[in-house]
Amino acid sequence: MATLIAALDQGTTSTRCILFNQSSEIVASSQKEHGQIYPQPGWVEHDPIEIWLNTVKVIEGALSEAGLKVADLAALGIANQRETTVVWSKSTGKPVSNAIVWQDTRTDAICRDLGLKGGQDRFRATTGLPLSTYFSGPKIMWILQNIPGAKTLADQEDLLFGNIDTWIIWNLTGSVNGGQHVTDVTNASRTMLMDLKTLEWSQDILKTMEIPPSDTAENLFVQ
Repeated sequence: MATLIAALDQGTTSTRCILFNQSSEIVASSQKEHGQIYPQPGWVEHDPIEIWLNTVKVIEGALSEAGLKVADLAALGIANQRETTVVWSKSTGKPVSNAIVWQDTRTDAICRDLGLKGGQDRFRATTGLPLSTYFSGPKIMWILQNIPGAKTLADQEDLLFGNIDTWIIWNLTGSVNGGQHVTDVTNASRTMLMDLKTLEWSQDILKTMEIPPSDTAENLFVQ
């Protein structure tokens, strides 16, 4: 009978998996750092593939240390760096670029342009957030505007967006073979795209940021 809980902590500098028993005691753990990429001043990136592979390694490492198998896990919980943004092809599973990390400030011009109408608090009534380079929405805009081919793939409904939790869950649940493209409201609230009153994606903000949703739930660019 599966009795252990795996806690996966995907942080800014490393990924860690800790196994807990029913008494909340640590049974085993494994941790692995990933690279920090600085293409130019103010830009911070991570390799999403490296993060995914490290996720697999630390889960396997913790299980191996405890002499257990995946079947011994009752559940897995994920804590993650939130605003770090990944955009990938749902048909190939390949990211269109490195992940843009929460500290990255390359979207400062986008945020200034968005603030020309309504100022820094333009979306605060809907999202609870000020316009800032910190959040995911402007990062998605930057990717669609600057990564060759990204906008075309989005128009073809072949792109998925997620913060790191979504990227990991999608891969853990099958990737291109039926991977689940999901998040929860706490992570979604950090995208600057979610309406706090309805707990749904704001169609007005998606339109303003030129982030294309689809008419069908299974093909939503932001789901």
